Amino acid sequence: TLGPVSYSDAVELAAPAVANLYTTKVVDKPSHPLFGDPQFRRFFGDNLPQQRRMESSLGSAVIMSPQGYLLTNTHVTAGADQIVVALKDGRETVARLVGSDPETDLAVLKIDLPDLPAITLGHSDQIRTGDVALAIGNPFGVGQTVTMGIVSALGRSHLGINTFENFIQTDAAINPGNSGGGLIDSHGN
Repeated sequence: TLGPVSYSDAVELAAPAVANLYTTKVVDKPSHPLFGDPQFRRFFGDNLPQQRRMESSLGSAVIMSPQGYLLTNTHVTAGADQIVVALKDGRETVARLVGSDPETDLAVLKIDLPDLPAITLGHSDQIRTGDVALAIGNPFGVGQTVTMGIVSALGRSHLGINTFENFIQTDAAINPGNSGGGLIDSHGN
């Protein structure tokens, strides 16, 4: 059978369940670059002035249930003092980290908002190499973006990325900020 000419229905179904994440953390940095030099510290010791500043990063997450549980990557939330979730409908809220597993690079967040759109889960055992794959996320912080590719391979392992590896490989463009976002099929699952 012929596939759809447009994937807008699939995107319309799935996109509301993909959120943008903005994380912030407070870091202590030396107030002058010389203060970080080991030779300089040898003479002046460790009691050098520090400057506190905010660092922010961004990523994406998928709303897994109407109760407000989201799935993202651990590396997106690691060390964050605050995680702000921005929904496609314009609502924003602060999330709390429920749990994370660095071994699989997965993290679960919880938000408390009414009427949350949840993603419809597909069945990974029904995916075939060559199927259309759509990636939804927030690349480079420009806002929600959809890229298209195909499922390039299944069961990718021995990559040295994680302890447990059984990846779906896609050639859909994935850029910084897409981490934690959704990979959907041509029906929006």
